[in-house]
Amino acid sequence: MRRPRFSLALAVAALALAAPQVAVAATWNERTTAAVRFVQSRAGVESFALVDDRGRLHGYRVRMRAPSASLLKAVLLVAYLNRASVRGRALTDADRRLLRPMIRWSDNATAGAVLSIVGSHGMYRLAERAGMLDFTLQWPIWGNSTTSARDQAWFFYRIDRLVPRRHRGYALALLASIVPSQRWGIAQARPANWTIHFKGGWGSGTGLVTHQSALLRKGSLRIALSVLTRWNPSHVYGTQTIRGVAARLFRTPIPLAPE
Repeated sequence: MRRPRFSLALAVAALALAAPQVAVAATWNERTTAAVRFVQSRAGVESFALVDDRGRLHGYRVRMRAPSASLLKAVLLVAYLNRASVRGRALTDADRRLLRPMIRWSDNATAGAVLSIVGSHGMYRLAERAGMLDFTLQWPIWGNSTTSARDQAWFFYRIDRLVPRRHRGYALALLASIVPSQRWGIAQARPANWTIHFKGGWGSGTGLVTHQSALLRKGSLRIALSVLTRWNPSHVYGTQTIRGVAARLFRTPIPLAPE
C-alpha cells in the first residue's frame, strides 16, 4: 500500500498554520507616519509630538506655536507646587481648593487665582527648567499663552520629576482623575494596563482650539504625547482628531525594543 506523499512546501505551510500567530509591533517611525497621514486628511491645523519609551522625540510640526488654552493649567499646577512656601510643607485645604477644581474640571477662576499667586516669574522659571522653548505668557487672557506640541510632550514626559517629591503623588493623582466629560482624545485611546495623567485645552466648545497632552506609564516605562489642533469645524471634530492620532501611535502592541 502506497504512503501518501507530502511536498516540503505543503509541510512548511501546515506548520505555519499550526504555529501561534505573534503580533509584530510597528516601529515608532511607522506609527508616526500613519499619524501624519491621518492628520493631513483632517480639516483644521494640527501638530503633535511623541516622546517614546526610549526618550526619543517623534512628531509633526512639533515647534508650531498655538494658544495653550487650558493646557496652561498643568504648568500652573507644577509652578504652584514648586513655590518656596509650598514645596516643603503639607498641602492645606486652601491649596487643594485652588488646585483640585483647576485640574479635575478645568475651572478658570481658580486658574486665574493660581496665576496671580505664582506670577510670571514663577511661570518662566518653570518653563526654563522644563526646557520649554516656545512658551510665552499672556496676561490677563492667559489662555492665549503660547505653547507647542514639542514643549508639551517633553513637559508631560518629565512632569512628575518637575514636581517636588513631597507633592508628586498628589499632582499625578489630580492629572489621573479628570472628570468623565473631559476624558476624550488620548484618554480614549489609552493602551490596556497603562496609567494616564493628562490635561486638555479647548476654546469654549467652538473647535477654534482643541488640545490634549498626556503622560502614560506602565511600571518603569513612560510615553508622552501632545496633540494640538486649531480651526476645527467643531470641538467634537477636534477631539476625534486627537483620538485618531493617539490610536495610530498606541495601537497594540507598543514597541518597547530598540529600533
